[in-house]
Amino acid sequence: MNAASAPRNVEAHDRPARLRVGVVGAGRVGPVLAAALRLAGHQPVAASGVSDSSRRRAEALLPGVPLLPPDQVLAASDLVLLTVPDDTLPTLVAGLAETGAIRPGQLLVHTSGRYGTRVLDPALRAGALPLALHPVLTFTGSPVDVQRLAGCSFGVTAPVELRMAAEALVIEMGGEPEWIEESDRPLYHAALAMGANYLVTLVAQSLQVLRTAGVAAPDRMLGPLLGAALDNALRSGDTALTGPVARGDAGTVAAHLAELRAHAPDTLASYLALARTTADRALDSGLLKPELAEALLGVLAAGGEAGGTASNGSDGAEG
Repeated sequence: MNAASAPRNVEAHDRPARLRVGVVGAGRVGPVLAAALRLAGHQPVAASGVSDSSRRRAEALLPGVPLLPPDQVLAASDLVLLTVPDDTLPTLVAGLAETGAIRPGQLLVHTSGRYGTRVLDPALRAGALPLALHPVLTFTGSPVDVQRLAGCSFGVTAPVELRMAAEALVIEMGGEPEWIEESDRPLYHAALAMGANYLVTLVAQSLQVLRTAGVAAPDRMLGPLLGAALDNALRSGDTALTGPVARGDAGTVAAHLAELRAHAPDTLASYLALARTTADRALDSGLLKPELAEALLGVLAAGGEAGGTASNGSDGAEG
């Protein structure tokens, strides 16, 4: 189903029956999805969680829903959300299957981006119906996340015969389903990690360096710049590149490297890595002129040890 054309009101014959929903792993994701399913008419009946934060989260998002051991959550539920860390998921599924906790016909849904449905094979052999529904969203674990699911893309992987049910569940939660083949899940997840996780790292480093440079409100300074850069990148890809690397201003880049080495050495490696990647992409897209690339790549290869001065021709307020 094309995500853009997915109907918001699922036809009755496509809609999953009203389900008793359980959550194994009351972290930031599971209670939010269960709360969204409650709004769609399903009934959260049980959750598991041992930490104080998990208990508080469940109480806030799923009031009145008891916290039970995982096997009891499965016993009470028609649909079980397995919302545990990626590295825990295979062991959890194998353990639940070995103990006989999984019932034939039970919908078993995990929310890992890394895995498709193959990780649920032990449950499949026990008769469960496996679904992988990965919400492409950064979760806070608070009620606001339920509203933020509106329009959120979900990476969906499921057997062909369950595809309609999987997509219907996503639509009921307010999301937009995007079909991801089993073999493509690791690559899909790597792309999301680069875009979201490393963006946070990059922004945090930029805030750090601006504070070191004496900027009193670096967040206010970066907000409009980063908002425009993100919008331009989503619209135009590599052709949205600006700044000294894309222009081939080797002297400016050398000066940056010298200053970072002196005042923020922990950011030097990421600056170099991103500058090299940016130079490659700018060359491939025709933004960086080959005759300017040699000096720039030389500066990057040297790691900025020699320092440098800014070259002429800087044309962007973003530096």
